[in-house]
Amino acid sequence: QVQLVESGGGLVQPGDSLRLSCAASGGTFNSYVLAWFRQSPGKAREFVAVVSVNGVMTTYKNAVKDRFIVYRDNAKNMLYLQMNLLKPEDTAVYFCAANSDYSTVQSNYNYWGHGTQVTVSS
Repeated sequence: QVQLVESGGGLVQPGDSLRLSCAASGGTFNSYVLAWFRQSPGKAREFVAVVSVNGVMTTYKNAVKDRFIVYRDNAKNMLYLQMNLLKPEDTAVYFCAANSDYSTVQSNYNYWGHGTQVTVSS
């Protein structure tokens, strides 16, 4: 069983960049597909990005695919989300999640972190 802890959130201005990290412990890190989801106030949690076990395959939510990059470091048991050109609509709590299968559907994910807040505001 893997435990996930997100970090790196904060308050930034529109157009800024931010990198989120997700540290994993327990389980076999390089056997898990990893993903980022987010939840904005008053909205349902939504898919943001997913990366395959070996880091080669990625999928993004359309609204972020030209601005965000998801990647992982299996040697360090770390997942990252590089967010560029941030917009106010990116404001949300960001969660990392782990699963055995490649999926963009949150109900398929068994392990979740507690989230990190990202606020984009001028």
